[in-house]
Amino acid sequence: MIRKTYASTALKDWTPEELLELLKVSRTNNSAKDITGMLVYSDRTFFQVLEGEEKAVNELFKTIEKDNRHKDISVIETKKITEREFPYWSMGFENMDTSALSEVEGLGDLVEGELTATSLASNKNIIGPLMRHLRAKLIKAASPGTHEELPMEHEDPFIRLLHLGIRSGVKVLAFLMVIVIMLGILDVVFVMYEKMSEPPYFHLSINEILETFGAFLAVLIAIEIFLNITLYIRSDVIPVKLVVATALMAISRKVIVFDYHHLDPAYVSSSALVVFALGITYWLLDKKH
Repeated sequence: MIRKTYASTALKDWTPEELLELLKVSRTNNSAKDITGMLVYSDRTFFQVLEGEEKAVNELFKTIEKDNRHKDISVIETKKITEREFPYWSMGFENMDTSALSEVEGLGDLVEGELTATSLASNKNIIGPLMRHLRAKLIKAASPGTHEELPMEHEDPFIRLLHLGIRSGVKVLAFLMVIVIMLGILDVVFVMYEKMSEPPYFHLSINEILETFGAFLAVLIAIEIFLNITLYIRSDVIPVKLVVATALMAISRKVIVFDYHHLDPAYVSSSALVVFALGITYWLLDKKH
């Protein structure tokens, strides 16, 4: 594999919408060719890192050179590599101005003045600190502590507006789910009262105990669903683990209240496989994080 870094100058100022469209196309094309990397846009200057098989990267770069939307294309470095700096991003992106670049640890005074493709190409000492900074930002953005399903910070203003609308809807759903939970609790109380207020008093048969357990678990599942709803406006969790936990609790509830005298063995076996698969999935997710 090789890593190719280059800089170029845009012929005009790019809007956030144009940059977003460029990223969509780049990510689709790069994924098909197993190319990863990073793109930085700063005051009409593009800085890009491309990583992948040598032939694929060189062919892509030839296409980039022919693009008439930029000029002054300068190859900064072409290096053989054994591992990628940006293995999980078909094309990471950062829109930075000169002041933001000057604050990057390790750059010091290297980016004083106007940042251009020529200055990047003539000062290769910038590349190492810049790549470390960009990689750290991408990893931080993808980590559980900063994950956000509906981020309010987005390159596209229209997407930000949509996220705001969905967040408002999520809050309404969360409020309604609280009402459902409270009604579920009342139902548990009613079930217990109904079962224990009939002769023989304060005595529950096995079937009645299972029915009571079902009412309890229904409330617990409603609480899990409430957490699933609210996680979309939180930034401290990744939803997959919680969704799997909810599914595991739901299928476990069914297993607890099964009437095995009237169920097809195949149905019971398939339910056991679902529980096993969800358990393994949850364990793997917990082990990974």
